[in-house]
Amino acid sequence: QVQLVEAGGGSVQPGGSLRLSCAASGSIFSINTMGWYHQAPGKQRELVAGINSGGNTAYADSVKGRFTILRDNAKNTVYLQMNSLKPEDTAVYFCNAVVQRSRYSGYSEYWGQGTRVTVSS
Repeated sequence: QVQLVEAGGGSVQPGGSLRLSCAASGSIFSINTMGWYHQAPGKQRELVAGINSGGNTAYADSVKGRFTILRDNAKNTVYLQMNSLKPEDTAVYFCNAVVQRSRYSGYSEYWGQGTRVTVSS
């Protein structure tokens, strides 16, 4: 079993910062990609940022220049540094990881429980 444990959500004022973390644990042979998605009320879950095993990153246009995704392979942990936060960033943020559990296995996708981010005055 693979589990993703998230932390770092909260409430901040516009212009503030948050740092989200997500640690993967359990039976893990390798992790391909890790990423962050968000979901606002009444809307579909969307990719915010992703990072592969080589450190290549991708961002949604709405967060480029403000958010940074980082990965610590030794800890199987991914971070999302969120700066210059806007009210439009308010959503539940979910961690995602594509994991190979053994050298004989294919890849499976796992999700964290979600952590809420609220940006308001």
